[in-house]
Amino acid sequence: MFKNPILCERTIYVIFGITLIAVMGVASLTPALPKIADTLNLSKSQVALLISAFTLPGIFLTPLAGILADRFGRKKIIVPALFLFAISGFSIFFTADYHYIILLRILQGIGAAPIGSLNTTLIGDYYKGKKLPEAMGYNASVLSLSTASYPLFGGFLAAIGWYYPFIMPLLAVPVGLLVILGVKEPEIEKPKDFTQYLKSISVSVRKREVISIFILGILTFIILYGAFLTYVPFLLNQNFDLSSSQIGLIISASSITTAIVSSRVGKLTAKFGSVNLLKSAFILYFFVNLLIPNITNLVLIFLPIILFGTAQALNIPSLQTLLAKLSPDENRGAFMSLNGMVIRLGQTLGPMVIGIGYSIYGLNGAYYLGAIISLLGLLVTIRFMELK
Repeated sequence: MFKNPILCERTIYVIFGITLIAVMGVASLTPALPKIADTLNLSKSQVALLISAFTLPGIFLTPLAGILADRFGRKKIIVPALFLFAISGFSIFFTADYHYIILLRILQGIGAAPIGSLNTTLIGDYYKGKKLPEAMGYNASVLSLSTASYPLFGGFLAAIGWYYPFIMPLLAVPVGLLVILGVKEPEIEKPKDFTQYLKSISVSVRKREVISIFILGILTFIILYGAFLTYVPFLLNQNFDLSSSQIGLIISASSITTAIVSSRVGKLTAKFGSVNLLKSAFILYFFVNLLIPNITNLVLIFLPIILFGTAQALNIPSLQTLLAKLSPDENRGAFMSLNGMVIRLGQTLGPMVIGIGYSIYGLNGAYYLGAIISLLGLLVTIRFMELK
């Protein structure tokens, strides 16, 4: 059925299932936020806490989850996390008490914390050599398609009732069962001396290449969550008077592009190398940030949107591939989880950092600052990344 042997393996589809759950907690809920606010009589800041309460645990718990996964095994962490995600998320369906909802979202965020990094950890465990960037690329395609489609499903369910999107977390239950029944525990040497294990991680993460990957991850998500996700909607509304649904459709073009290009990352990596793909990505980010505020034709706005999706496809799988290659088998869970923490940090900083440019020079300032950050990313890639 498939020419690529990776897509004939059951394991990769279980990992895809974990990835689908990892991005569900925010993407499926955002369309319901206005209705939740109206129905429960909440302010915008109160309803925004439904997102913050979910993402906050990941900043602190993701590294711990990686360490535990190295010490006790991947499945012993992933499976309980999936079930906690499902039970706490679905429980919101039965309550309209704001304080209980926040508490349940925190619990759901605790369940989500290991999922978003241990999926790529499993890819690093199971796939080596040329298969690694291919598997990372396919996983990025799944992630992009889910971020494009979840808002549509969430919006449809929210139209029935504000609490109906909270049915979706139940999908984590069959994924958890698939992990139990359909995936073998990776054969890695578990650390016996915990002190030596922590020392080994400390030595490894101080390598110039690893620090460079973490810096590039932060810069990438500052651009994504700042210049793109935060300020593109304002620009489209201000310059073209588009509705929320129209803005969502235009932004989804980026995710669809990412999904298509990511599926080819394995072949592109074999031909050009991960570092060259990273350089290309930050060059594209630079031109996207220069183009977006200067386009006055609605049709032409799709050009930077598609270029941005292409840049994401070249960037994210390449960073994950390089990090997986650098991480020793016995430390990979901690490595990939530290990367998850770095991503959360970039997501948090993005709107604030790009907001500095906006406060100085409006939308143009936001994107020109995004262009400067893109050049910084290119400089880091050229100067510090000497991997092949």
